Amino acid sequence: MATKKIQITVETDEQHVPSSILWEADDAKGFDRAECRAMMLALWDHGNKDTLRLDLWTRKMTVDEMKIFMHRTLLTMADTMEKSINDERIAGDMRDFCEYFADKMGIK
Repeated sequence: MATKKIQITVETDEQHVPSSILWEADDAKGFDRAECRAMMLALWDHGNKDTLRLDLWTRKMTVDEMKIFMHRTLLTMADTMEKSINDERIAGDMRDFCEYFADKMGIK
């Protein structure tokens, strides 16, 4: 059995708004540490059958970047859904929604 470590460091300003989000992982290839402007972390709480979430973004994150970030996140969720529950139909429906979302947000 192997143990992997993922570390997220968030620096905040005086108003407790993230000014910097850094992440690193033991086996991340190509970099030691990466800075990002936004993150979403979702963990499954088996005991309560609920999702624990942490959504953060820095003041540097633009509205246009957030639109793209949300779109790409939804697309990856469709991929994860297809792989995890083996349902191509519902994953395809989600991808269709992503196309609609991109059109409505003006990012296509």
